[in-house]
Amino acid sequence: MTMGAKTQPRLNISSLILLAVAFVVAIAISNQIFRGWRIDLTENNLYTLSAGTKDLLNSLDEPINLYFYFSDDASQSITSLRSYAQRVKEMLEEFEIQGNGNIQLNIIDPLPFSEDEDRATQFGLQGVQSGMSDDPIYMGLAGTNSIDNQEIIAFFQPDKETFLEYDIAKLISALSSPDKTAIGLISGVEMSGSFDPQSQRMSQPWVVYQQAQQLFEIRNLGTTFIEIPEDVGLLWIVQPKNLTNDVLYVIDQFIMAGGNAIIFVDPHAEVDSVAVEGMPQGMPPMGQGSNLPELFEAWGIDFSSQNVVADAQLALQVSGMDRRPVRHYGIIGVTDSLMSPDDIVTAQLNVINLSTAGSFKKLDDSATTFQALLYSSAFSESMPATQFSFLPDPSTLQSNFVPDENQYALAGRISGNLTTAFPDGSPSNGNNSSTALKDEHLNETVESANLIIVADVDMLADHLWVQVQSFFGQQIANPFANNGAFVINALENLSGNTDLIGVRSRASYTRPFIKVEKLRVAAETRFRQTEEQLQRELDETERRLVELQSAREDSGNILMTPEQQDEIDRFINQRADIRKDLRAVQRGLDEDIERLGVILKVINIALVPFLLTTFLLIGAWRKKRYASL
Repeated sequence: MTMGAKTQPRLNISSLILLAVAFVVAIAISNQIFRGWRIDLTENNLYTLSAGTKDLLNSLDEPINLYFYFSDDASQSITSLRSYAQRVKEMLEEFEIQGNGNIQLNIIDPLPFSEDEDRATQFGLQGVQSGMSDDPIYMGLAGTNSIDNQEIIAFFQPDKETFLEYDIAKLISALSSPDKTAIGLISGVEMSGSFDPQSQRMSQPWVVYQQAQQLFEIRNLGTTFIEIPEDVGLLWIVQPKNLTNDVLYVIDQFIMAGGNAIIFVDPHAEVDSVAVEGMPQGMPPMGQGSNLPELFEAWGIDFSSQNVVADAQLALQVSGMDRRPVRHYGIIGVTDSLMSPDDIVTAQLNVINLSTAGSFKKLDDSATTFQALLYSSAFSESMPATQFSFLPDPSTLQSNFVPDENQYALAGRISGNLTTAFPDGSPSNGNNSSTALKDEHLNETVESANLIIVADVDMLADHLWVQVQSFFGQQIANPFANNGAFVINALENLSGNTDLIGVRSRASYTRPFIKVEKLRVAAETRFRQTEEQLQRELDETERRLVELQSAREDSGNILMTPEQQDEIDRFINQRADIRKDLRAVQRGLDEDIERLGVILKVINIALVPFLLTTFLLIGAWRKKRYASL
């Protein structure tokens, strides 16, 4: 054996040792160089925070403590909940990383009868009984800031996963700015209560106004103001009637300077009705309309102030003439299928009731971004608002109703860069000091605007969405629609900083087995068809038995005739056959799913390794062949 042959193994071993050392050194260096670097390879970037959230976290100037309470031990048998808890935990960890030291995350398992469980309860977190564990399960978040303000998410609901990032960001935003947001109210109707001349007493404030007061500082600006306080960042405009150009100019410049607004206008506001002289006694008063044509036109939006959207599919039932129930095509209940699922304002809502609402549409030459939040159905028609005045019998609307197959936008969000409705400056040209603004005139928005517009004022009134009852001197509000939640969602969203408003819904972590779901749906369809066949056979048998019984001369005899007994025996035999078919359909579903599972296992366990091994062998063979040439 030659010397070269003896030293070759030694060189190989030395090379392997050097490679191993180099690998360890490279890992150590990369850990230092790329510390904190993260790559999100998920399809929908589930672990990448939006730009708005990152800006919010970068703007924090004080530490915020987050306490994520999850009952890890009590949820051992609930796999789906544990999977979602892991998703929440990873999202919170991403917040902590992006917080640059200002987010302190604490993950706590509140064991039963422990101090941790007591503190979770003190925070207001909810322990849910699952039925699979004797102990309550906690999965909530509590947050505190440096002055001991507290905010909570009582329980992370898996069905709200798409808004997980928004909910956490909203909690942090509330802790970073603990003071109540000031909202300027401009209303042509008395929402805060007024003196009722009929009852000679003060009327109660609207429930939606009372709810907003609990969360915000409401400043009633009236309708003749000359300026907007500097600490007001959001305008709540309701039924804007007869506003002067000077007031419109103040609103316009507020929007241009970066302020937000939620605006309720109406072609026929029944809550703002006036009596008309000469009308017969007992006729209802006529509702008044409202509009902001100068501002809407400048923002690229057209509002149908003279027409009401009538909808045959969404029409609600009211009392007509002689107190007979009748469907009113102008009073509609917008269901969740006709709401924007991607906007935080309308997500998770079920129904919003509107009355004689108008509609919006974007002008053709407008560069404004308009996203509809509420739609009418395809069975709707735009009707003149005058048809809804003095309407004693709502059923008359049905006689001339012809749906035009259009889906009208009943509410929407305006965003983007807007231009002023007053390009020449203040209508008073600065001659009237009472309307001259302190700042210089702005021709366009300083940043992207964010406005929500609603084509109905009546939706704010109590009778359309909430029932108020007196209970031992306390007024208890029981909502039967989500009108109040819609308004509060909008106020919270628009009153937040621009970073929070920019946070949108995210894709869901849960990835369904689409092929399996298709198989399941197909099997359920077959199952339902077979079940319906069984029911039809049962109905037919009962009909035959009744006919046989009625045809008997001794109808008082309770004993069955041979014909009746034969009919029952026939049905029993046929029912057994149909039930056998039902079981076969169910077994077929299981077999299809199991067959799909076997195919996937064969692909993953056998086919893929076989193909990889084959490619490696072919590569080695080709390399050896080329080396021998």
